[in-house]
Amino acid sequence: MMKIVNNDTILELGKQAFTSERKRVNMNLHEVADDPLQRMINVLEPGTYLCPHMHKNPDKREIFVILRGSLLVCLFDDNGKVKSHVVLGRDEGNYIIEIPPATWHSIIPLAVHTAVFECKDGPYNPDDDKIFAPWAPAENSPGTLEFNKKLLKGLGLVFPDLF
Repeated sequence: MMKIVNNDTILELGKQAFTSERKRVNMNLHEVADDPLQRMINVLEPGTYLCPHMHKNPDKREIFVILRGSLLVCLFDDNGKVKSHVVLGRDEGNYIIEIPPATWHSIIPLAVHTAVFECKDGPYNPDDDKIFAPWAPAENSPGTLEFNKKLLKGLGLVFPDLF
């Protein structure tokens, strides 16, 4: 069956993300968790926190394609220092990033209803999908928004309406 993602799909997911506790929602395009190619639409709202992580053992590549809004993607060294970053978005002219396996990374939405197509190697197993960074706050712990604010400030990115 053909699957179509349109503006109405993204707006509906945006409404769900906006009212969700985590400020994000995803819609899987793959049918089963053991699909060798995981494909999904993620809609993220300002204020969400994704703990820096890597995909290792098994190693997995991850690709983000911006569909709407603006997204900061950061790659880190083993000590939590930003190695590189890019803002994906129409205004920036950056649309796709592929993150190599075993690379610390995180994303921060910079606009309401930021939507990305994500594709990564499967299968998905929640027990070994991600290794979370020991130098960053865990999701749902104190200091997550401060971590994001400090990261943005350190990169010279100021978005006063985000948090």
